Order: sequence, then structure tokens, then C-alpha cells
Amino acid sequence: MRLLLLTSGTRGDVEPFAALARRATAAGHEVRLCVPENSGVDLTGLDAVGLDVDFRRLVAEHGISPWTAVRHVRTEVGPGMRRMLAAAVRETLVFEPDVVVHHAKVLTAPAAARALGVPHVLVEAVPVLTPTRAFPAPGVVHRDLGPLNRSTYAVGRGATRMFRRDLVRACAPLPGGNAGAVAAALAPPTATLVAASPQLLDRPADWPASVHLTGAWHDSSPGAALEPAVEDFARGGPFLLATFGSMAAGDPLARGRAVVGAARAHGLRTLLLTGWGGLALPEDCTGPDVLVRAGAPLDLLAPHAAVAVHHGGAGTVHAVARAGVPAVVVPFLADQPFWGRQVHARGLGPAPLPRRRLTTAALTAAVGEALGCRRRAQEVGERIRQEDGLAAALAVLDDLSVDR
Repeated sequence: MRLLLLTSGTRGDVEPFAALARRATAAGHEVRLCVPENSGVDLTGLDAVGLDVDFRRLVAEHGISPWTAVRHVRTEVGPGMRRMLAAAVRETLVFEPDVVVHHAKVLTAPAAARALGVPHVLVEAVPVLTPTRAFPAPGVVHRDLGPLNRSTYAVGRGATRMFRRDLVRACAPLPGGNAGAVAAALAPPTATLVAASPQLLDRPADWPASVHLTGAWHDSSPGAALEPAVEDFARGGPFLLATFGSMAAGDPLARGRAVVGAARAHGLRTLLLTGWGGLALPEDCTGPDVLVRAGAPLDLLAPHAAVAVHHGGAGTVHAVARAGVPAVVVPFLADQPFWGRQVHARGLGPAPLPRRRLTTAALTAAVGEALGCRRRAQEVGERIRQEDGLAAALAVLDDLSVDR
């Protein structure tokens, strides 16, 4: 098959698509991966092209809050989306794929696939678009609404309406023009791939058969390794691993102080991954028991940790759970409270600790509770490591090709 993979967003939105691209290429498919600029993801050996938008710069300048995005929709977010949607259409026409596989943010993908007469497959790393009675849309509502849960998924369709004009404009070069582009964007996909582990998410009984819970998409980048200083630290005794990924809101120094204080209270060393600025180390907290780095491969690093403190992004949740490590989830926004509740419900850590309540005392108590979940985390980690979400995803795509 000629597979076109389209994704947009921060690093956590790109890494699963890069993993699928590598696996599909290794299986003999012709794959092109379209990604935002400067994602920080290793794309070595992949046929990858940019989509004319730099989410890292947007986050650095304006933060990642949806309210901030609304404030800057005219000056930054809108133009960025406009360029990305147009680039996605352009690359689809150039590549002429047999199947289009896309992130929900790439609103033009369904219309482009329809214009070319090929299937379009939606990827949900977080199940925010497929309605269910089992739970409300992650990131929309943070408590169970029972029979009203399904209605919360209507919010996810708001992006199509919000960027309707940009969507229509971007689809103008398609065969047949842009007539029906909005309707196509709102139409059900040929298939949906939910790239999450059944160990962290039960498949709702009311999902249609076209929705596949594949397991997480995990594949180590070629040549990935820990730098010697990090590897020496990781093998030097028990430590607490802390990362907040692309989250940067609030006071990173205060969070760093709380993390180091909580680790020391339990006799642990600390490895801080500062990411996009969400963590920083105060000068009075430095010492030989603390190592600071901007980032490191979590799949290689997490298995050495005694406990992790993180923001609850889907990719980080899966990497830590796969490693068999208990966690304290400190959610900032969007789907992170949802994943924090999943971690807690499965006995992998305490109830989520909201970032505004993150103090040394609160985190010390939460880390103590997480350390008591070690055995359960190891059991779940072993089961997750037996999954092959990429193989399951490719099997669905292969079936689509056969059906054609």
C-alpha cells in the first residue's frame, strides 16, 4: 500500500505516527509521514515532510491552554492551522495514497481522501471523538455524567466548525473542488484506530465495530540510547523520574522544588526532564542526588525508575506503565485528568494531584502512595509489553486494502 500518515500537534501527537511509519515501511509499504515542524521526534530513515506549522514555537510563545489558543486564534493559531490544512491537502495530492491515516487535527484529510476515492482512517491516541456512554469525552468533562456522557462528544466536532472557512479554502485544489468538504470532515471515518492499551482503557461496549482499540503504538527509534551520564545516574540506585513534557504553565521552579523535596523525603534521587519548560531546578536544590536534562528516551529511562511524576499525557502514561513503574499524575489540562483517573483506577498510582495543588507535602504523600503500587505496576507493565499495537493497526489497514 501507499500509506499517507498525517499528524499535527506536539511531540506526543507525532511519536505514535512515526512508530507506525517505521513499522509499515519495514512491512514493505510505501509510507509518507507528514508532521509539524520541529517536533523533536527522531524521524531518521523515514520519508517525512513538514506541514508548515511549528507547535513548539506556538507553545513557547503562548502556552498550550485552549483558552490561550482562543485568544490567539487570529494572530497565531488560525494562520498556523490554515497553513497546516493547505499543506495536508497539497501533500495528499502529490503522494496519491491508497489510504489516508490522520490525526483529528488534520481536518482536511477526510475530504482529500474522498476526492481521491480512498479510505480515510482516524487515529485517536485519546478517545475524544467516538461517543460512548461509558465515560464523558476526555478533556471536555471531568466527571461521569451517566446517560449524558455521549452528548459531551459533540464538543469535539466544534473544531471543524471553528475552522470551517479555512477547511473549505484548503480543499479548493482537490478534484471536484471543495463542495461538501465540511460534510466530509464530519462524516464517520472508514475506520478508527484508538492507539491505547486495553490495560489502561476498557473498550466500551457501544463503540461500533469500525473502532479498533489496538494497543499503544510503541517502537524505539533507530539508534536510540541514553547518554552515558544519564545511564550512569539511572543505574546508580533508586530515583524519582519527573517530566511534564510540553506543559509549561505556572511556576517551573516551584514544581522542581516540590519534586526534589518529595524524592528526598523518601530517600530517592531525582532525575528532572525539563521538557518544554514545565520543570526547573532551583539553585538551592542542586546536589549529587539530582540530575537535570531537557529530555531523554522514556522507554529506555523509565524502567530504571522507582516512581515517576508526570503530567498524564497519553504517550507518557503508556511509556511509564509499559515500564512497570508506578506514577503520580499531575494533570494540567485536556485529557490528562482522564489518564490520571485511569492510572489510579488500575492501581498504578494515587488519585491525580492537580498542578495547582502541587506542594512538597502533597507530592511527598502521593509519592509514598505510589511506591506502594509497585507490584501492581509491574504486573500491568508485563501485560502491556506483550501487546503489539502497531501490528494490530497494520492488520486493520491491510484489511482495508483487501476490501478495495
